[in-house]
Amino acid sequence: MMRIASIIIAVLLAGCAANISPNGYRASSVGQVNRSVAATVISARDVDVSGTAGTGAAVGVAAGATAGSAIGGGTRANILGAIGGAVIGGLAGAAVESNATEQRAVEYVVETSNGNLMTIVQGATPRFAEGSAVLVLYGAPSRIIADPRGQNP
Repeated sequence: MMRIASIIIAVLLAGCAANISPNGYRASSVGQVNRSVAATVISARDVDVSGTAGTGAAVGVAAGATAGSAIGGGTRANILGAIGGAVIGGLAGAAVESNATEQRAVEYVVETSNGNLMTIVQGATPRFAEGSAVLVLYGAPSRIIADPRGQNP
C-alpha cells in the first residue's frame, strides 16, 4: 500500500518542480520593463537545486493515516495504526517530493563592463561557456541570455 502511495505522490509531484529555465516567464512578468546589463561569463559550474518539501509530506500523512487505520481489529489498534501510518507516510512523502523536484542547474559568475561581479543560478540549458557575451536581465527571477550583439563588454 505504501509503495502505491509513493508512486502516486511521485507522479503528482513531478509537475511541481520550480521552473528554473531562463526561457520561461510568469504571466505577471509580461509587460514589465527590466534593466539589462552586458557582461562576460567568467565561470560556469554545475550545481544541484534542492527539491521542495511540504505537499508530499501532507499527502503522505493522509495516505499513511488512512492505510494505517485499517491495521488491527479494534479501535485502539486502528488509532495506533493511523498514527504510525501518518508518521511513516509523512516521512516517505517528504522524501519522494524532495527527490522528484530536485534539479540540475548552472551557477554563472559574470563580469560587467564596469568590473562588477555577479552570480546567477539558472537552468542547465542553454549553457554558456566561459568568455561568452551575455546580458544580465534583472527581474524576478534574474537571468542571463546570449547577447545578440555578440560582443563582450
